[in-house]
Amino acid sequence: MTDYDGQLSDLLQTVRDVVRRRWLTLALVAAAVLALGIVLMFMMTPKYETTARIRVDPAQSVAQNTGGGTNLNPEAIETEVAVLNSLELAREVVKRLKLTNDPEFSAGLANRPDAATLGQGDRETLVAQSLLGHLGVERDKLTYLIAVSFTSKDPVKSARIANTFAEAYLDTRVGTNAGAAEKQSEQLKRQAAQLGEEVRAADAAVASYRARAGLTTTGDGTGSGGTIVDQQVAPLSTQLATAESEAAAARASVSAAEGQIARGGLDAVSEVRNSNVVAELRRQRAEVLRNVGEVQARYGEKHPEYLRVRDQLSSIDSQIKDEAQRVIGSLRANATAADARAASLRASMGRLESERAVNTQASVMAQSLERDAVAKRAAFDRASQLALESTQAAQNRISQAVIVDRAQPPTKPTSPNKPLILALAIVAALAAGSGTIAVQEMLVTGMQTVEELENQLGIPVLAAIPKVPKSVNPADLLLEKPTSLFAESLRIARAGILGVRANTPPKIIAFTSALPSEGKTTTSLSFARTLASNNSRTLLLECDVRRAAMRALVSNPPVGPGIVEILHGKATAEEAIVPGDVPGLDHLLVRAPYFSSEDLFGADAMKNLLAQLRTRYDHIVLDLPPLVGLADGRFLSVLADATVLIVRWNGTPAAAAVSALGWLKSDGANPVGAIYTMVDSSAEAIGGLYYSKKYSAYYNQGN
Repeated sequence: MTDYDGQLSDLLQTVRDVVRRRWLTLALVAAAVLALGIVLMFMMTPKYETTARIRVDPAQSVAQNTGGGTNLNPEAIETEVAVLNSLELAREVVKRLKLTNDPEFSAGLANRPDAATLGQGDRETLVAQSLLGHLGVERDKLTYLIAVSFTSKDPVKSARIANTFAEAYLDTRVGTNAGAAEKQSEQLKRQAAQLGEEVRAADAAVASYRARAGLTTTGDGTGSGGTIVDQQVAPLSTQLATAESEAAAARASVSAAEGQIARGGLDAVSEVRNSNVVAELRRQRAEVLRNVGEVQARYGEKHPEYLRVRDQLSSIDSQIKDEAQRVIGSLRANATAADARAASLRASMGRLESERAVNTQASVMAQSLERDAVAKRAAFDRASQLALESTQAAQNRISQAVIVDRAQPPTKPTSPNKPLILALAIVAALAAGSGTIAVQEMLVTGMQTVEELENQLGIPVLAAIPKVPKSVNPADLLLEKPTSLFAESLRIARAGILGVRANTPPKIIAFTSALPSEGKTTTSLSFARTLASNNSRTLLLECDVRRAAMRALVSNPPVGPGIVEILHGKATAEEAIVPGDVPGLDHLLVRAPYFSSEDLFGADAMKNLLAQLRTRYDHIVLDLPPLVGLADGRFLSVLADATVLIVRWNGTPAAAAVSALGWLKSDGANPVGAIYTMVDSSAEAIGGLYYSKKYSAYYNQGN
């Protein structure tokens, strides 16, 4: 089985459980809603609806298409429907049939504050408005038929009024259509003339604005081409880019030359080294330099020839330096000129951009005016076409209509639809009943299934004890019907707590709960009786001293001292323990409710008492107080060999049970499991554990 099938099966099981438990609520709510629906159905006044049908002739309609076809457009048919629904036509029907005093339509007129001052026209208008509330007019699917329906308490009256509406519509329509066609034609002609004037004014406004804004275009004169400024921007931007590139290159050359001068002097500049003049001077210097060596070697440094050659060498060096300075100066001049040209072009570009921004704003306004002119021209074209079509249509015959199906008095009322109302009432009844029990389920805070309890608490469910009638004492039912489902559930709890094959079953077994009124005391008494019935020497020790409810459940409540007196040292166990109402069962109960702030069970007295009693009995059953809000149960649970948490089915909140179990574990108690109490016999907690229907033959409820 897939996960989906399993989830669906669980859902259906949950629904069945809810219906079994709350079938009475479901039945009562559904019956009440169904009865209300039936009463309302029979209280409804029968009404009769009749229908007359009118056919509109498309071949003679002023609304026909001009393309030669004979189709009546939907707008034209809706117009005829609106005419049939008009107040004026209803007034005509009221006049023809003299309905101003008809009680079905004028019943409320006498109760109006101004009833005494109403004139004949006012009464006709009010009755006509009431008449329209009973009228229904609609196109019959996609045909040229218009259905006129009227609803009334009287079938004959219903048919007569429907036919009168159709007749009044035909009479009114024939008298007005001819003049309407001519008036429509004249109106369309006037509209076309007015639109023509607006088109001419819009065109003039466009031309005037372009002239004022100076929007001279290079296109076809309609504003579709670019302006002269737009044409200048593109080449100028190209020139600017080139000039800025050249200026950057020139600045780079100057920067490189200055860097080379800083590192190695003028001779290190590449432009100087590449200069033809400098190269020629360096060649001459090399020759002179050779002459200097020869003259110096031949004549000496003071000879006139040596001095002349040396002066010639100095002259050449000076020329080389001057030429190098000129080259550097030329580079700087080129860079300055390139920057100046780029700046000039940049200024020109900025001026053109400003002019283009102004032209762009003006162009947007001009385009808006042009769009307005185009829209008006299109409207003029449409109006001219409509005027031509209307003139042609006015020359044709007016639209004709005929009644093709007169209304006949029905033999059966059309409303109320009793089968439909009954079906809806049944659906509403089931929905109301289901919704009621669903809300009840959503308001429930307690746990209902074995899986839910085990998942929430993490301990096993030892047994599920069914709910018994309020008039029956559950503990007595154990004695009166030992083979009942209730008794068997206690025996299942015994097997779960003591173990089927346990070598050392627990002697001291404590029963506690998270909250009061969860069946803890009744379960403790019933479990003690179950142990005693199995030939075990058993002691039932009541520890819920503040409530002291056990005396009301047993058949022979003791009159002597109880557990409180023993713990105070005022009595002995032999004096307080009395025989129970089942052979082998003794009782040690609380004589009267006891309220004190003392730590009654936390001292060693209770521990010593249990040690003393442990040797005398096979089992000791402790009825502890609830854990939430009281401390006594936590002291006592650690003294027991096994602690059982009582959980009221569909009553104990999961959070309270989780808290109680957490305290037991943190205190060092031994929580062996939980027992569901007061479980609905049809719930999953019972059926899932016992399959009560299949095992019904095993439970003899009569013995």
